[in-house]
Amino acid sequence: MTATGGASAGRLAISPALRDALATWLAHLGALNEASDHTINAYRADVAGFLGFLALHHGGAAGLDQLRAVETRDMRAWMAAARAEGRNSRSLARALSALKGFCRWLADREDDFDPTAILSTRAPRHQRPLPRPLDEDAAREVMAVISDDKSEPWVQARDVAVATLLYGAGLRISEALGLTGRDAATACKAGASLRILGKGGKERLVPVIPAAAEATARYLQLCPYPVEPDTALFRGVRGGPLNPRMITRAMEAARLRLGLPASATPHALRHSFATHLLAAGGDLRVIQELLGHAKLATTQIYTSVDAARLMEVYAKAHPRAKSTD
Repeated sequence: MTATGGASAGRLAISPALRDALATWLAHLGALNEASDHTINAYRADVAGFLGFLALHHGGAAGLDQLRAVETRDMRAWMAAARAEGRNSRSLARALSALKGFCRWLADREDDFDPTAILSTRAPRHQRPLPRPLDEDAAREVMAVISDDKSEPWVQARDVAVATLLYGAGLRISEALGLTGRDAATACKAGASLRILGKGGKERLVPVIPAAAEATARYLQLCPYPVEPDTALFRGVRGGPLNPRMITRAMEAARLRLGLPASATPHALRHSFATHLLAAGGDLRVIQELLGHAKLATTQIYTSVDAARLMEVYAKAHPRAKSTD
């Protein structure tokens, strides 16, 4: 077992009582906080990894007594071991956040459990990577060529409609593919507002721009499958819900035809939506609402993107910037 432990290896090094507590906490996250399966699995691996480290560090299965005895030096040793295994700052910060969440929850249920040493541990600093949007011309070109010319007309129309919602409404691909027949009339009406269920079960209203309404209406006109309230709005060729991988492949093909970088993914269309709105004078709070970000700080990263693009243009165009003197 590695120094930080793994999900399966950590399971063997955790006492039954603590393992049950971890399972209950994870179930709580899923039921009350509506955390996604991906998030729950990541938190399980992170907390189990720390407990597995404790077992190696002190010997024997990690239980509540070992967790009570954690000191600052133990936290430093865990982080050092994680670093030695190659974990980066962002990954380690996420693991620490999961561990703190579990320990806060456990402290509310165990009167004699004091997690101060764990909760006071500072996460390593990490620079969040900047989103890599497409420029406006490239985004428009993607809308035009995203589907394979050899595809059936309804499949071409489908891919264009999905891409237009990603770029024109700032949807995540899971949100676009989560639309159902109940949303069909709204999605085809310019100026209407789609009710989107985003991360954490948070709802938001997103306006439908004319291009998205037209693209969706064309898809529905050509789609060979009936639109029913409880079925997916966007269908695969066999009639089932559209697999997001199909849009990723369509985007990859468009990227190759247009000579775009590998960063030109479906999610880059959402980044482009936010960046272009901001560049056009959009209010940061409004963009936050449109994207469904819980924190303004998440949206503020697009101001850095806009500034970086401005400096790039400046460096290319300003006579003094281009001078080699």
